[in-house]
Amino acid sequence: MAPDEVRTLFLFESLDDEQVAWLAEQGRVERRAAGELVYAEGEPAECFFILLDGMVRLCRTVHGDQVEINRTDQRGVYGGATQAYIGDEQVYRHSMWALTDAEFFVLPAEQFAYAVRTWFPMAMHLLEGLYIGMRDTQTRVGERERLLALGSLSAGLTHELNNPASAAVRAAAGLRERIAAMRHKLASIADGRIDSRRLYALVGLQEEAVDRVGKAPKLTAMQTSDAEDELTDWLDDRGLTAGWELASILVAGGLDVDWLERVQAAVGTDDLEPAVRWLTYTVETELLLAEIGDAAIRISTLVGAAKQYSQLDRAPYQVVDVHELLDATLTMLRGKFSAGVLVVREYDRSLPTIPAYAAELNQVWSNLIDNAIGAMGSAGTLTIRTGRLDEQLFVEIADTGPGIPAEIRPRIFEPFFTTKPVGEGTGLGLDISYRIVVNKHHGDIQVTTAPGDTVFRVLLPIAPEPPPAS
Repeated sequence: MAPDEVRTLFLFESLDDEQVAWLAEQGRVERRAAGELVYAEGEPAECFFILLDGMVRLCRTVHGDQVEINRTDQRGVYGGATQAYIGDEQVYRHSMWALTDAEFFVLPAEQFAYAVRTWFPMAMHLLEGLYIGMRDTQTRVGERERLLALGSLSAGLTHELNNPASAAVRAAAGLRERIAAMRHKLASIADGRIDSRRLYALVGLQEEAVDRVGKAPKLTAMQTSDAEDELTDWLDDRGLTAGWELASILVAGGLDVDWLERVQAAVGTDDLEPAVRWLTYTVETELLLAEIGDAAIRISTLVGAAKQYSQLDRAPYQVVDVHELLDATLTMLRGKFSAGVLVVREYDRSLPTIPAYAAELNQVWSNLIDNAIGAMGSAGTLTIRTGRLDEQLFVEIADTGPGIPAEIRPRIFEPFFTTKPVGEGTGLGLDISYRIVVNKHHGDIQVTTAPGDTVFRVLLPIAPEPPPAS
C-alpha cells in the first residue's frame, strides 16, 4: 500500500510521515475469498490484520462448538496478533472468517510489536497493564458470577423440589399405614360372616370406588362442606363412629350417599361399618397414590425445566420456542419471587420457533427478570410479553418499579457499572445480555423507563443467518 492509503486507516491517521512510510514498507495487502479462513484460533499469532474491504466474523471455540462473537464490515477494524507488544509467545485468541471477498493490510507480528514499543513506550506500558488487569478482573469476576448463578439455580431448584419431595414422603408413609389397615379390615370382613355373593358385590363396589376416585369432580369449598355434612349425617344415623373422618375421605374420592346406600344393600346393617371402613381405606389409598404420582410429575417437570434452562445434552445452537425458554427461566427463579410479586404472561403463541443459542438466551432472561425483581422489591407486577415486529420477534420484561434515573440511563449497558450496593452487584449482567443479543444473535435490546413502568425489549431476528461452521 502507498503511504497515503495507509494514513486513511483510523489506527494510523495521527502518525507522522516517517512512521506511515515505515508501515507501508513493512506491511502487505492480502485477499481472502468469501468463506475462507483468515486465521485460526490457537495457531501462533504471526500477523496483525486490518480490514480494508469486505465483511468478516470472529468466532471462538466453546466446548467443541464454533461460537460467533462479532461480525463487521467497518473499514480499519483489526484482529489477529493484537497483543504482540506484550512480548510473550502469543496465539490467535479467536478465528476470523471472510463472509465476503475481503482485503486486508497485514503487518507481521514482530514489526507491529516493534512499532508499538518504540513509538509509544508509555502507552505500551499502560496497554499492557490494562490488558492484564482487565483479563484478571474479568476472569475472577466471571468465576464469581458463574458460582453465584450456579448457587441461585441450585437454591431455586432445591426450594421447588422440596415441596413435592416432602409430599411424596408423607404420602408414602400414610400409604403404608392405610394398606396395613385395609388388610386388617379385609380379614374381619372375610371371616365367614359375609357370604361369597355379598363379598363379590363388595369387591365390585371397591372397583367402582377406585374408578370414581380418578374421575372425582373438583368441588368448591362450599360444595365440599355440604357434601361432607350430608355423608356425616348418613353415617351417624347408622351408628358408625367418627363418621366425619370417613366423610371427608369419601367426598374427596367422589363418592356420595347413593353409593353408600348400595354398600349397605350389599352387606347389610350389621357389617356396614367394617365394609365402609375397608372401602374408605381403599379410597384413601388411591388418593395417596395420586398424591405420590402428582409429586413425581412435579419433580419430573422441575427437572425438565432445569434441563431446559441449562440446555444440558443439547446443541448450543438450535431451533427454540422462546416461550419454553421463558417458562423454564421463571421456574428456576420462582424462589426469588416474594408473595407480593404478581407474574403476568402475555404470550403471542403464533410466533415461530427461531434458531438461537438457547442457554445464553436463558441467561439474558435471568438477568433481566432478576433486575426487575430487585427493582420492585417485595411487591409489584412483572409482565413477560412476546410478539412480532416485522421480521423480528420481541420479548418484553416489564416491571412496576421506580424506574431508571435519567442520569444513569446511558450507562446501564456499560461493563462493571452497577447501582447496587458494594458487594451485591458486579455490573456485568446487562453488559453480558447486550453482547449475547446484539453481537451473537444480531438483535437489539431497547429500554423505556418511567416510574411504575420500566420495559426492556429484546428483539431477535426470526430467520437469522446460520452459525459459523465447525
